[in-house]
Amino acid sequence: MFILLYILFLIIGVAVGAITGITGSSGVVVVVPVLSYMGINFKTDIGTSLLVDVITTTIVIYVYLKKKTLNIILGLIMGTGALIGAQVGANIAHIVPILPLEIVFTIMMGYMAYYTIHKSYHMDSPMKHINLNRNFALFAGFLLSIPVGMLTGIIGTSGGVLFIFIIILLFTMKVQNMVGTATLAMFISASSGAFGYYRIGHIDYIAAILIGAVALISGYYFSILAHKLDQKYIYRFLGVIFILVIIGEIFKITILG
Repeated sequence: MFILLYILFLIIGVAVGAITGITGSSGVVVVVPVLSYMGINFKTDIGTSLLVDVITTTIVIYVYLKKKTLNIILGLIMGTGALIGAQVGANIAHIVPILPLEIVFTIMMGYMAYYTIHKSYHMDSPMKHINLNRNFALFAGFLLSIPVGMLTGIIGTSGGVLFIFIIILLFTMKVQNMVGTATLAMFISASSGAFGYYRIGHIDYIAAILIGAVALISGYYFSILAHKLDQKYIYRFLGVIFILVIIGEIFKITILG
């Protein structure tokens, strides 16, 4: 039984490393469903997933920094906005209705799934984003990251895909740079969220360390691979992640209530 459990954690860790290393997205789409299926409390699933994200993003950030495909200023600005939002979200979690947030989140993910997959087949077309002065765009990125952080505090998402959404909306950069920058912002957001779940005692440390250790190694190699992949394949990978998130949200809304 324990051997099967370790094998399962090994598989999850490899998957989380691949998702984060290539797309800058959270491993929540893998960790939470599997841990839930194992009968672990849902809040503990979320807290554990956030801690895994913290562990995994450290090595992914290192690789993207080394490859110089990470906008440190933008990542820190978005991460700070999310950090503030996470604290607000943690304090109002008990009074904010989650269903409307999840519906809006799912609609946004639907748009992003369409956009990234469509973009992967039309790489020569220019990126569509709001034309703003750079300083104003940075400020807008900060403001938009606050609700992302609130979602971290309320429902435990670390916001990787939403940070990419913000970057696509406001800035023009290669997809590898988007991934690296979003990962830095996610590290800050996930750290804040993980601390919140640590305070209420909802983290399975054994699962987080075992999955995180594998994801750390996996994330390193998949981050290197991401810099060798054609951009269109990363966009398609992102599209698949968005679709998986949508399926998970629809399942949670309709089945789990």
